[in-house]
Amino acid sequence: MNISTIWRKFRSQQAFCLAALLAGCLVFIGCSPAQSAAGNSVDPKLKEQVLQVIRENPQAILDSVQAYQQEQQQSLKAAQESFFQEMKTNPKSAIGDSPSTGSASQQIVLLEFSDFQCPFCARAHDTVKQFMAKHQDKVTLAYKHFPLPSHPQALPAAKAAWAAQQQGKFWEYYSALFEGQKKLGEELYGSIAQKLNLKLDKFNTDRNSPAAEAAIQKDVQLAQKLGIGGTPFFVMNGQTFSGALELSEMEKILASVSK
Repeated sequence: MNISTIWRKFRSQQAFCLAALLAGCLVFIGCSPAQSAAGNSVDPKLKEQVLQVIRENPQAILDSVQAYQQEQQQSLKAAQESFFQEMKTNPKSAIGDSPSTGSASQQIVLLEFSDFQCPFCARAHDTVKQFMAKHQDKVTLAYKHFPLPSHPQALPAAKAAWAAQQQGKFWEYYSALFEGQKKLGEELYGSIAQKLNLKLDKFNTDRNSPAAEAAIQKDVQLAQKLGIGGTPFFVMNGQTFSGALELSEMEKILASVSK
């Protein structure tokens, strides 16, 4: 069996991914979490054939991996360009059901992908708050949830913010979460809801609902589609930037997209 035939069979099962390649050494391969969850399996004979091919043809495998990476990068670039173009021509589509504030014209849209437990996001929040206070007449800010798995309170906080949105108090709840970031937890979620005079029964039902989970997952999927690897991440009329920027830096970006 030649290498191309084996490689095609190997990739068709979608059960293994190459983890590392070292010249002159055996390459280890394993399952991705998604594949393990799906219960996929690999024929032991095929696995041994693949391992043998890797041992005997390290350069060919390296070339295949590089080609696959290039293909993925091209696919990611195409997805980003498509979304950014849609964002310019149809900003309502980019905003979707996400909470938004600022200019009603939506000529300049700022998307914020953030995590309520991320310390850099809290720092960025202060800058965004200043930025929108100065430019709310021409900039529309929309929030996209991107709770990271490494932050245990990020998802519960996102659900609580989504529940507040259902009662028209997202932005107040959003600010309160960042301001109380060190105290994230059930006590804080309820306390903020009470201070904002939310209907507590509805708030608790909404934040624990499948709808909250689905809305947040939709934002996460968009972030993954765009290749976003961390928070905070911003897109302003197709121009991307990340981290806790200074106000002056955000204003330079605004100036560039306003031309």
